[in-house]
Amino acid sequence: MQNFDSSILWYCAAYFIVTLIGVLHTIFNIYVLHMKSMKDSPGMGEAYEATKPWHPLYNVIIFPLFAAIYLQGLPELTLQDAVLTSLLWGTITIIIDLVGWVLIHHPWSLTFKQFYVEYQPWITLIYLTIYASPFVAYVFLTLN
Repeated sequence: MQNFDSSILWYCAAYFIVTLIGVLHTIFNIYVLHMKSMKDSPGMGEAYEATKPWHPLYNVIIFPLFAAIYLQGLPELTLQDAVLTSLLWGTITIIIDLVGWVLIHHPWSLTFKQFYVEYQPWITLIYLTIYASPFVAYVFLTLN
């Protein structure tokens, strides 16, 4: 039986942590490794570009963990719970990314082309990871 509020809470925590890690990684590249930022180089900047291959890894670690925490807290775990969580978390991510990284303009916002074309294959791997995370957690929890 799904608990929508709890699901959204654990999703938001995972999304926030993954985003924070990505931002901190970029800042680390700028200030410690002395890579160029957005204002110092074309596109999103050398510091951000160097983090792209790491983004799916952040997600493959964080999202299954938080999916497991959420699913473990349900009174009875079913495959339907994993399916619904997958659909909810993956779809919300796509919507939040579109609004937060493309439609709302801020210093780190991207154009549609930058986010959905130039960010390949990383964005696709991220979305696949998030959609798969509840299934990974489900298998892990049911085997233990």
